[in-house]
Amino acid sequence: MTDAFPDPRVLLRRYGLSAKKSWGQNFLVSERIYRAIVDATVCRDDDWIVEIGAGLGTLTMRLAQRIPEGLLLAVERDRDMVRVLEAELGLLDNVEIVAANAMNYDLVAAARWHGDPVAVCGNLPYQIASQILLRIVRAGEHVSRAVVMLQREVADRLLAAPGTKAYGALGVLVQTYAGVRQVVRAKPGAFSPPPDVESTVVKLIPRTAAASVRRDPEHYAEVVHAAFGQRRKTLRNALRGQYGAAGPEGLARAGIDPERRGETLSLAEFAALAEALPRRAGSSSSEG
Repeated sequence: MTDAFPDPRVLLRRYGLSAKKSWGQNFLVSERIYRAIVDATVCRDDDWIVEIGAGLGTLTMRLAQRIPEGLLLAVERDRDMVRVLEAELGLLDNVEIVAANAMNYDLVAAARWHGDPVAVCGNLPYQIASQILLRIVRAGEHVSRAVVMLQREVADRLLAAPGTKAYGALGVLVQTYAGVRQVVRAKPGAFSPPPDVESTVVKLIPRTAAASVRRDPEHYAEVVHAAFGQRRKTLRNALRGQYGAAGPEGLARAGIDPERRGETLSLAEFAALAEALPRRAGSSSSEG
């Protein structure tokens, strides 16, 4: 398999390119990590997979080889990378190259085109990782699973349990919609050029959120962010700024001690708190 597709460094030289620091480009060169990602992503030979940030196509090819009866939708916004993808993979029947920003790519539309849920795979840029993660999990039943590489710091937040230092709004919002497990860790030497940080590949399996969350996901996100807005404050004080007297009243209705802090709440308690608190007029939630 490795003989069938060149090393990223070979491809860069072939097309007169180099990694763009401003885009955070670090190309995976570890066959062990490639194998772990492909094994975690592919379930059947007719899978449809959306690859976010296909880059030079080295992972794209490995995925495509495992789904001969499926389709690999390779999403890439860098025109230089798209040129490489078209030259190297453009003739493959089971690869479609999509020149687009992943932030604008419609996963739901892809699943409807397929007629079944799609899998998602990719190396998520640090700057927009949280936004893409939330887009993935909020696609709900249209995504069967997602295998993504993240900076280790972000992955730790997704894997964190209540009461731990890494547990925060992003972890709660992702875990609300998906189970998360670690697939493999990648040291800087697994990439060319080596990044300054370690990376972790995680697998997300979507699950059904609580009814109160499904009714108003924006309100739920606002409540979660409010609870973590000032981590050192008790929930009584953290919620008072946005919800006034309704904050303590909501905590009482949800059966949550107002002297606790947001990082101690379970997913079920966050759902109950969102159910108990009123929606703020004219509010809109931030993500990440």
